[in-house]
Amino acid sequence: MIDLNADLGEGFGRWTLTDDDALLSVVTSANVACGFHAGDPSVMRRVCDLAAERGVRIGAQVSYRDLAGFGRRAMDVPAGELAAEVAYQIGALRVFAEAAGATVAYVKPHGALYNRTVHDDDQARAVVAGVRLTGGALPVLGLPGSRLLAAAAEAGLTGVPEAFADRAYTAGGTLVPRREPGSVVTDADAVVRRAVAFAVDGSVEAVDGTAVTVAARSLCVHGDTPNAARIAARVRAALETAGVGIGAFA
Repeated sequence: MIDLNADLGEGFGRWTLTDDDALLSVVTSANVACGFHAGDPSVMRRVCDLAAERGVRIGAQVSYRDLAGFGRRAMDVPAGELAAEVAYQIGALRVFAEAAGATVAYVKPHGALYNRTVHDDDQARAVVAGVRLTGGALPVLGLPGSRLLAAAAEAGLTGVPEAFADRAYTAGGTLVPRREPGSVVTDADAVVRRAVAFAVDGSVEAVDGTAVTVAARSLCVHGDTPNAARIAARVRAALETAGVGIGAFA
């Protein structure tokens, strides 16, 4: 059994990036942008309405306050401030989720914040503190072996390990930085093969050719990858053909 998640609601005003409608027909969990790297109130409300209609779990995709850089620029934010900003984003999304008859079911950091919490204890604990500040014991999605999942466990939260079918991995099991060539896997056939390998074998081929063990409960297909909806549909079909059950973790 594995969950399929995608980053959704990554638009702002008249600008759109993700095909939310099509992806919500495929995934089981929706990481909804909460306004700090993308998303605005209208976009958040629409995605929550669609997700609730289709039985897709709604997750808060929290970020550094970096709308211009799409949340992918490195930032140094004091722990207390970051915790408050994480809670703020979750609270904003919760309004629209509950209005749609659903709830915020989990939290996932985005971009630079996600990568920072792989190895930075202070930032990881700040994200977890922000989750706890909202008054709920929400599960937290993160990279296997990350400081984020360790911090979540220390705080009594459920840490959910995830894998990325469309991102390249280092031999150490971390994601290849986006600034490096080949960091994003765009070939649809390769993405499908990697997705099945994650779910069936619990492994992926790193950029140096070695096999890396990645035990994941959720599999991410980025919504901003070219032809994301079509690739996600192929991934789901291939997983089902391989005998893998598809279901939300939350």
